[in-house]
Amino acid sequence: MKNCLSLAMICLLGILTGCNLFKNEQLPIELIAFNSLTREEEDKIPVSPKDSVVAKVTVSEQLGKQLGDKFTGKTIYTVTFNSTEDASNGRLVVYINKDKETVIGKGYEKKE
Repeated sequence: MKNCLSLAMICLLGILTGCNLFKNEQLPIELIAFNSLTREEEDKIPVSPKDSVVAKVTVSEQLGKQLGDKFTGKTIYTVTFNSTEDASNGRLVVYINKDKETVIGKGYEKKE
């Protein structure tokens, strides 16, 4: 009886572990962006990384100069963190490749 119970537990453990192997557990894009920040940048976010705006954009020539010319005309994602502006800078923006995993740059919105 003890052997049957042990075998059943091993099989159950194998099934549960196997199921988790097939899940595609990708971090939300906001957390990818947040994980790329310095401690100083993190401290500017008063609430949560989820307090941000995610947008899909086409890289302009001007932004391409900042990120690299190879991105000009390409589609990327921006994660703009709310309430991160200060006296000299606008909101903090993280630029992420369209794979939703690779951070390609950071910067601040221009203050108007």
